[in-house]
Amino acid sequence: MPITAHFVLRLTLGVASFALAGPSGALAADKDPVVMIDNFTFDPPKLSVRVGTAVTWMNHDDIPHTTTSATKVFGSPVLDTDDKFTFRFDQPGTYTYFCKLHPHMQGTIEVMSAIG
Repeated sequence: MPITAHFVLRLTLGVASFALAGPSGALAADKDPVVMIDNFTFDPPKLSVRVGTAVTWMNHDDIPHTTTSATKVFGSPVLDTDDKFTFRFDQPGTYTYFCKLHPHMQGTIEVMSAIG
């Protein structure tokens, strides 16, 4: 079988997809992830996604929290129990965030280009 440009492109995309796959093998952007807020923590505390992914934070704690970007790129209103906030990440980069009401609560979203 001759190696064609089409074959090389498919192989490259396959390797990039494998590199972005999580423990379940699914690409992060195939399913928009949820960060759970519970017991004064963000779970998971660090998340890697592709550009275009919408991340939702859901408060399962019995007290209010926020999710606020350290650089003011995004910020939720105060989230009561079972409230949620969603933000779509359209630019690659590393986004740190915290709870305004409990600043010791911190998390990170790493946003990678659509193709590794």
